[in-house]
Amino acid sequence: MKIVALSGSKVGSKTRTAIDYTIKTVGEQYPKVEVELVDLADYDVVFSDGRDYREYQGDTKLVAEKIMEADAIVMGTPIFQASIPATLKNIFDLLPEKAFREKVVSMIVTAGSPKHYLIVEQQLKPILSYMKAQIVPIYVFIEEKDFYRKEIVNDDIIFRIQRLVEDTVVLTETYGKIRKAKEEVYGF
Repeated sequence: MKIVALSGSKVGSKTRTAIDYTIKTVGEQYPKVEVELVDLADYDVVFSDGRDYREYQGDTKLVAEKIMEADAIVMGTPIFQASIPATLKNIFDLLPEKAFREKVVSMIVTAGSPKHYLIVEQQLKPILSYMKAQIVPIYVFIEEKDFYRKEIVNDDIIFRIQRLVEDTVVLTETYGKIRKAKEEVYGF
């Protein structure tokens, strides 16, 4: 199983802190699971112009291919101006309409206001559903008060990240078994 831990912003540290903790948790709880960090701050991704993602070059193609090759994606995003960052939206635009078919997607959201959970419900989940993701229903919502000096200081948040990792792995394994059983019925 391959999980991509996507940090969906070029600025700030809170989302990356949460994603780093998630990667550490995957390694501790599921050492056989391959997990790879894709931090959009580390890549020069061009804006989507409607081409197939395989026609891009450089970092743009590399990031898109890593996401397309993953079995699951743990998506981290901050909320800016009551919306997801343009860098994350651009990733969605680069990928095919059904890019997340047969992929499990879980979410970690960092925000400055408790009301920003609505962005997940009204923006992020509909996009992921449209792109055919198997969405882990419970996401981790982290407020600014839960961080101190680039560390998560709320034990409940740490527990919820651990649970999110477990749910992501279990759902990915379960969907994989269901798909395999379905394919065996056809005999090819």
